[in-house]
Amino acid sequence: MTDARPVYQRIADDLRRRIDDGSLPVGSRIPSRSELRRAYDASDQTVDRAVRVLKAAGYANGQFGRGVFVSDRVPIGALVRAPHSDDTPLAARLVLGCGDGGDRVRDGAGRIGTGSGASEEGPQLAWEATSTTGSAPPLIAERLSLGTGAPVVRTEYEFLADRRPLQLSVSWEPLTLTGGTDVERPDSGPYARCGVPGRFAAIGIRVVRAREAVGSRPASPAEAEALGCSPGQSLTVVERTHYDDRRRPVETSDTVVRGDRWRLEYPIDLAAPRPAPSR
Repeated sequence: MTDARPVYQRIADDLRRRIDDGSLPVGSRIPSRSELRRAYDASDQTVDRAVRVLKAAGYANGQFGRGVFVSDRVPIGALVRAPHSDDTPLAARLVLGCGDGGDRVRDGAGRIGTGSGASEEGPQLAWEATSTTGSAPPLIAERLSLGTGAPVVRTEYEFLADRRPLQLSVSWEPLTLTGGTDVERPDSGPYARCGVPGRFAAIGIRVVRAREAVGSRPASPAEAEALGCSPGQSLTVVERTHYDDRRRPVETSDTVVRGDRWRLEYPIDLAAPRPAPSR
């Protein structure tokens, strides 16, 4: 029976199968363009398209001047986004698999421990932040219930674990709430290492709720460079908005993480079911 798949798809599928079954292990070089061209009687354009498919799926990454190599796609761990995560800009607990049936947990402040509370070594978390003032774009203004063009502080975050990329975030806060206070710039000042609840508490605003919407999209070239993946590779996207006790949005952010390396976890507490009425 004739294979109806396009040639580029056959090449990509064959390489994926070899990676999945281990015949092309992590770190090994993908056959070169000339090797694939001869093996499949294909053009350079067809081979390049097949390799782009592999890169976009996270199976391979290019190294300038060396070639294309099989990526490590084993998830590193999970970002646990729970109501009582430590009050830091990360807004999550970092959970790593130990390989011994347990989990190691590193909180947003960089501390790590096990379920028994014992402390042990783990990856060091760090972040860099840069804040600027400007006007709210239409979608951000809508999320913050502001008029288009209202003044906001925009902060870009880059989070690292052992100096390796973890996540990228951009947040926006209304200057009408923070202007002229100690928390006006999230990248500096006495509350720079606090998360949104702690920073706003310092100016008398009680943050009581957050709403998240999770999706996915391809990585832009700049995001791919920062996160160590290929342009077009799928990223997990989290849109998060914080609200105060007056139901007023006080901050909104967009976060991206590599979906193949980090999972998002959301603990869900369930109320005990009410007993059925007796008949």
